[in-house]
Amino acid sequence: MSTIAAWPGRAEAWLDERGKGAWIAATVLGFIVFWPLGLFILGYMIWSRRMFSHRCGFGRHNAHHDMARAWRHRHGFRSSGNTAFDAYKADTLDRLEREQEAFEAFLSRLRDSKDKAEFDQYMEERARTAREDSARGGDETPGQS
Repeated sequence: MSTIAAWPGRAEAWLDERGKGAWIAATVLGFIVFWPLGLFILGYMIWSRRMFSHRCGFGRHNAHHDMARAWRHRHGFRSSGNTAFDAYKADTLDRLEREQEAFEAFLSRLRDSKDKAEFDQYMEERARTAREDSARGGDETPGQS
């Protein structure tokens, strides 16, 4: 999916993470900037039941599951008439959701470890610079002879 096509989903997830207040602020800003935009956001809030939902604001994880549940209801959980197949389909979708959650957790741990490595490298460079300064006679301040 291209970056241009993905921004509405990212914006929706970002607003969901911040709760109902963020949606209201976006609506007000939409009215201030360009009134049809505010009207569109308000309509979307009402249509998607974000206006009256108590679930909004519990984080991206719940928003993701709500969207997945809605998608399954629309596309995946129409009964085929075969209970064995329906059970298989439900198990497969649940397994895929668990795998996606595990992968997202892996990516989060990967980002965290990268951040820690970068921070450790920064602290190491900072300590090395301080040692070099003290070895040269650290009483001198930069710019003075």
